[in-house]
Amino acid sequence: QVQLVESGGGLVQAGGALRLSCAASGRTFTGYATGWFRQAPGKEREFVGSISWTNINYADSVKGRFAISRDNAKTTVYLQMNSLTPEDTAVYYCAVRRGSVSSRNVYEYDYWGQGTQVTVSS
Repeated sequence: QVQLVESGGGLVQAGGALRLSCAASGRTFTGYATGWFRQAPGKEREFVGSISWTNINYADSVKGRFAISRDNAKTTVYLQMNSLTPEDTAVYYCAVRRGSVSSRNVYEYDYWGQGTQVTVSS
């Protein structure tokens, strides 16, 4: 069992920035690929980005504005979000899947965090 804890959400004006954190309780991310997803009201959960041992991927809608990174101890994964727009308003989730390959498919992740709300005002 892997427990994930997200933090860093909040209310920000359009054009602003936030950094989300995803920590694995009591363990590291070794052996897991991590994905970030978001879900806006009335919409399906969608892929935002992912990080594995070999690469980082982003959804086209956030490419160039968002960046995923991981601390050297591999205990926390970050999602830096810049140039935010109201369309980025959603609950953001981190998730992990076993192995070294990440995925854009929400159903291919094994463990999920509780989510953190991001609200961007116009």
